Parts: sequence; C-alpha cells; structure tokens
Amino acid sequence: MKKKVLILSLILLLLTGCTAVRIDTKSIDNILNVILTKDNKLFNQVGSGYKYYLPSGVTYIDNDDLNNVLYSNGVYYYLYIDTINYYYKVKNNYVENKNLYYSKVLSTDDGFKYQGYLEIDKQDELYYIVFYYNYAKIEAIVPESELNNTILNASYILSTIKYNYNVVDLMLKDDYFTKRAGKYNNYNSENKSEKFKLENNQGKE
Repeated sequence: MKKKVLILSLILLLLTGCTAVRIDTKSIDNILNVILTKDNKLFNQVGSGYKYYLPSGVTYIDNDDLNNVLYSNGVYYYLYIDTINYYYKVKNNYVENKNLYYSKVLSTDDGFKYQGYLEIDKQDELYYIVFYYNYAKIEAIVPESELNNTILNASYILSTIKYNYNVVDLMLKDDYFTKRAGKYNNYNSENKSEKFKLENNQGKE
C-alpha cells in the first residue's frame, strides 16, 4: 500500500512539478527570471501553426487568425503570434527606455530562453504593457492592482508558445501571410492604446 502511495505521489509530482514554483509576485524582475527560464511544455490552446498554455484564471475570448483576445479579472490581453518573425528568425532590436515606468531587454545572454523585451508605460492611474517574447506579443492596459498578475500570466503564455515549423512553412508558401501582411503590420502599440483603454474600461463596468 505504501509503495502504491509513493508511486502515485511521484506521478503527481511529475505532472504538476513544472508549475509548482515559488514566485515572489511582488517583483517583476523575479517573475521574469523564474518563468522565462523554465522549460515549460504545457499547452491547452492550439492555433494555426502554434500552441500555448493559458494559465488558470485567464479566459480565451476570441481570435482573428494570429490575433488572440484573452481576459482575466477585468483586463483584456491582446496576444499576437508573430509567425513571420519566427519563420525568418528575426532578432529583437529593442532599446531600453529609461523614461518609462519599466523597460527591459530580455536577452538569451542573461539566461532567458528567447529574445524579447518588456516595457510598461504609466499613464495616469493605468499601466500600458507591451511584452514581446518568443516571437509573440501581449499588450494590455491594467490598474496597479493587476500589474504584476498580468505580467505573471503573460510570462506563462509567451514562454509556452510552441511553433510547428512545417505548418508555418506550408502557410507561408501558400501566401497565407502575404495576403494578410497589411493587417498584421497594423498591430502596433500606438494604434492599440486607445482601443485598449476603451475596452478595459468597458470590462470593469
């Protein structure tokens, strides 16, 4: 009997061990250092040429090809899967901005598995997040009370994205991306900011 209990305990540990990590959620740097350096293979969402893990408490709302809309505790997350940059292995050239509330390059030289950046701009009582990592971007506008929790969720989502090269290659050769290039090029921080503010305010009503 004890042997069976031990075996079951080991199986449970293997199944949950990848998420049972102690994280100081009061520190953005610590959240990034813990989550983005893990080899997390979980996934529960599948798209065209990619899959990723949606943490508990985050709800899938809708998607438009490579744009996903997610929701958690009054906050909308706008996730864009940058499959073209993944395919061509385009390097991140982000430059840190000391004038922002938070601005950091995520470099593989610092132990992160992929290149990217996180920037947070404070406007009045709201924080505008642009988080690019692993060839994907999450944007959101959040109140201070949801800032670190949003970073935590976004870290899990972005770090668990896995691409299917063969599918992406087939889609590219089939002009899937070419026909949509203008649509995806319009996905940028400036164009989204006002929309984010409006929809976040609506979500809190």
